Amino acid sequence: MPHLRAWQRGYVIAVKRDRSVLPESGEPEPGRALTARIVAGDVELEGILRRPREARGVVLFAHGSGSSRHSPRNRGVARLLRDAGLATLLFDLLTAEEEEAEAATAHLRFDIELLAGRLCAATRWAENEPAINGLRLGYFGSSTGAAAALVAAAQMSGHVHAVVSRGGRPDLAAQALVLVTAPTLLIVGGADHEVIALNQQAYERLTARKRLEIIPGATHLFEEPGALERVAQLSADWFLRHLAGAPPS
Repeated sequence: MPHLRAWQRGYVIAVKRDRSVLPESGEPEPGRALTARIVAGDVELEGILRRPREARGVVLFAHGSGSSRHSPRNRGVARLLRDAGLATLLFDLLTAEEEEAEAATAHLRFDIELLAGRLCAATRWAENEPAINGLRLGYFGSSTGAAAALVAAAQMSGHVHAVVSRGGRPDLAAQALVLVTAPTLLIVGGADHEVIALNQQAYERLTARKRLEIIPGATHLFEEPGALERVAQLSADWFLRHLAGAPPS
């Protein structure tokens, strides 16, 4: 199928390393960080990789439309994943120019094949990065980024070992759902009724090991007290189980 070869269409990898620690606001970072510049086709995407000293896996984040690597929600989840012993790579799926155009035209937010191809490029970068060499890799996707994560997981079967979707649109992964082999966790807010229905439909189509978690009272952005922490806990358990072989807490 043509969509299964997106990562082969000229995606190459480059990196600019900064071995100094780059702390987030108010965050004393115990490990190290580096700035990544990932070349995907004719664009360059920027990201930041953070690794705790005793990393047990690495998680790549795929954000939804209108978001970026600076998303406070994804950064909050990423910090808690690092506390659990997982390295994290947050990067921009779109360039600054594309984001500006997207805000006006909305022409890229549902281009799942484009977003998945860029996630595949980031995966190739991660596999070649010495700082995380040998660590098993997973995807954390939110909104349309969850669909991109599932399509990329289908394209990169054998390279991706776990997927988590937060308030995602896995239904947009369409026929790729049956090709996903990585264990997949779908997390939805209990008050996000339309998205619950879409996740239930996608759940039925997934053939890999799977789980659907509904967080009572949470809305689409998981802004309620404790909701995002619960997302992070469920995600950390899932990733540690499937990336590091740890039993669930």
